[in-house]
Amino acid sequence: MPQRDEPNGGTSLDRPSQFEPERHALESQIRECYGRCAYTHKTHEKMAERLHARHKRGKWANIILSSLITGGAATVIFAKGSAWEGYAGYATAFLSILSLIFNAYLKDLDPGALAQRHREAASDIWNVREAYLSLITDILDQGSNLVALRERRDSLQAALYKIYHGAPHTDGKAYGKAQGALKDNEDLTFTEAEIDVMLPASLRRSARAV
Repeated sequence: MPQRDEPNGGTSLDRPSQFEPERHALESQIRECYGRCAYTHKTHEKMAERLHARHKRGKWANIILSSLITGGAATVIFAKGSAWEGYAGYATAFLSILSLIFNAYLKDLDPGALAQRHREAASDIWNVREAYLSLITDILDQGSNLVALRERRDSLQAALYKIYHGAPHTDGKAYGKAQGALKDNEDLTFTEAEIDVMLPASLRRSARAV
């Protein structure tokens, strides 16, 4: 390890610079921000997936109800005067009321539009998440300027606040699914070999190691 002269003429091992504790503290803070951002991004993705599935189920339920109402109306017409006419009429009226309530519910909730809002929030948060990752990389460079790094941190915080302010709410179920995806399935982590496969041959670490 390099040495330096002491004022009394002796030598000692290099001591950490005065900025190292500050750099470490900044890195710790940004790592926390990155982790929270990653979880929020994944939670919004899971909310979007669930709402999209609900939207599809709602559309199919609406198609089935419409088909049954049409069939009931046809039965009333063609079974006029028979014992089935009354049953078909009551069933058609019931299904019509059910369809009206169901469509009013879907219109008020609008899971398709809400799913799209969650996708947009996830996309915006993903961009900030990647910026935090780049910031961590730059913090580890001992030559980087701490003042400039703090300015980038504050800028990202302001951008994230705007995103959160307009983003739809998530719930515990979506958070649980996000936690499972990140901790159990390791959605954000790759092995060196997996990354190499996605890169051109000239950029692969395995090729440089040979």
